[in-house]
Amino acid sequence: MTTEIWNGQTLADFLTIEFLASAVGSVVGAIFILIIGFMVGSWVRNRITSIGGRHAHLDVTLFNFLGNIARYVVVGFAFLFVLNTFGVQTTSVVAVIGAAGLAIGLALQGTLSNVAAGVMIVFFRPIKIGDFVQISGEMGTVKDITLNYTELADLSNVQIIIPNSQVWGNTIINYSVYNTRRVEWIFGVSYGADLKLAEETIREAIMADPRAKSDPEPFIQVNTLGDFSVDFLVRVWCDSADFFAFKTDMTRKVKEALDAKGIDIPFPTRTVLQAGN
Repeated sequence: MTTEIWNGQTLADFLTIEFLASAVGSVVGAIFILIIGFMVGSWVRNRITSIGGRHAHLDVTLFNFLGNIARYVVVGFAFLFVLNTFGVQTTSVVAVIGAAGLAIGLALQGTLSNVAAGVMIVFFRPIKIGDFVQISGEMGTVKDITLNYTELADLSNVQIIIPNSQVWGNTIINYSVYNTRRVEWIFGVSYGADLKLAEETIREAIMADPRAKSDPEPFIQVNTLGDFSVDFLVRVWCDSADFFAFKTDMTRKVKEALDAKGIDIPFPTRTVLQAGN
């Protein structure tokens, strides 16, 4: 008496030459399909990522992301073909994968929010690698953008990791988007100083530096009559890359220039009146 094992087949049926040949053929076919799937997936990924590498104005991060997604899609279809080779109903497999994906999504809501924000950052590109930015109160140079987090290096070259949900959901200040920036100072002189001479001295000291731009026209005017000084508001444009060094260098040079012309830079004073005994 024979016992049915699976799908109406008995043990003897499984041991026949025809069945073994069919099984070996299916395994070989499945391996071939997987190899082709991985090869095609890698080829598609490389073709997509190479587009970003050939054109300097395109974001390499975006094309790396798209290339990896395309590779996963191709490999996924290859696995579905393999399952079809063995007679598995792929519709039920897709349903199981969908249910599992829903459960995993509910368990990883925080992580998936970072991934979703990462996708938005990669596609809309509010920042890119090399930009100097301020995000969530942190300032630094963008070193890496992944699907989960954005990496910055601050002015002391300390690594800062910011989850992408905080990057996309907060105000981003990007100092590297435009080629030029406006530098602003306030210089105070004493009330007894010659204001015209002070203005000319400030202008000459700053505009003598090659980093200062004459277009747009520099703005140097008396802005405030303070408690202890007459304050000049000074605004001059420079290249974005020169901003910090230019600002600090000119602060010192203007101080030295005013001193050389005998123009006092006052400091707060206090008069104390003592009543007689």
